[in-house]
Amino acid sequence: MPYLNTTEVESALASLATAYPGTTQLITLPEDSVEGRTAHALHIGGPAPIPKACVMMIGGVHAREWGSCEILVHLAADLLEADHNGTGLGYGATVVTAAEVHDLLRRLDLVLFPLVNPDGRQYSQKVDPMWRKNRNPANSGISLDPDCVGVDLNRNYDFLFDFGTAFAPTANPQVSTDPCDPQVYQGPRPFSEPETRNVRWLLDQFPRTRWFVDVHSYSEDMLYNWGDDDNQSVDPAMNYRNAQFDGLRGLPNDVAYAEYIPKTDEDGAVLLAERFCQGVKGVRGRTYKPMSGFHLYPTSGTSDDYVYARHFDDPDQGKVLGFTVEWGTSFHPPWAEMSRIILDVDAGLVEFCLATA
Repeated sequence: MPYLNTTEVESALASLATAYPGTTQLITLPEDSVEGRTAHALHIGGPAPIPKACVMMIGGVHAREWGSCEILVHLAADLLEADHNGTGLGYGATVVTAAEVHDLLRRLDLVLFPLVNPDGRQYSQKVDPMWRKNRNPANSGISLDPDCVGVDLNRNYDFLFDFGTAFAPTANPQVSTDPCDPQVYQGPRPFSEPETRNVRWLLDQFPRTRWFVDVHSYSEDMLYNWGDDDNQSVDPAMNYRNAQFDGLRGLPNDVAYAEYIPKTDEDGAVLLAERFCQGVKGVRGRTYKPMSGFHLYPTSGTSDDYVYARHFDDPDQGKVLGFTVEWGTSFHPPWAEMSRIILDVDAGLVEFCLATA
């Protein structure tokens, strides 16, 4: 089986919704892409007497990371088939019993959005395999440079968007204000792109979302909040909203700044990240590392930090712990290897969901 194209990803979601009408709902995202493509998410959950907490997972954000879509499509298919047939799931030594699958889908709602960036995926698969951004030409001006098309969607969320003010001059966060940056152009403003607005809309539609996972590649990590600096749980005033600390963020192991996170939140995030990594390791021994996003590199405008920041910015919002999976060791593994990575990551994601209890 080769990698899915954009049409096949959407068809797979529609087919699952048709095959399992009692436990699924196909969700049409409100905004089409710049090139006119309509995206869908799949809501999975068995009947329950009370409202349930939700785990939301998105993929296909960076165009060249082809396998992210397949990971989420296969996860949906595995869970739905196992629940329907009353069987468990076996991913190598990571085994999930039939009772665990049944309980998971009745204790949790799952919302899977496998292809956030359909235009970028189409371009990556047809024209430039290493393309990362979306395909919005609005900020490219009169330049004919093809690098000047597109926005890095995972720098377009509303978290420390004014990184030039927020970060220390020597911090070098992986983000750019240059529309011709071929990798990490953030866009002209937060949520300037229909793709990121679709993710925000989906979060608003599922206010009981408590955990959020953005599936990316590569480096074999499971990242948790925060991505702008080291974590600390001592000084609540030392936080991303406090302008007193502008110009100090983003430097590792310094005393001037570290991002506040309540200890219970960090402990919970670490536990879930470790359970994910244990699930992965049980399949064929791959060792993924649980760590904060900052320990990969400093960032701003990312999905995982945005979703966690929402409840600090607006106390009426529910708390959502944010995570990013970085699967594999290359963007386009041969399909035989990608099929094994799918099993690795799906085992980890199932263990992650079980651990939310």
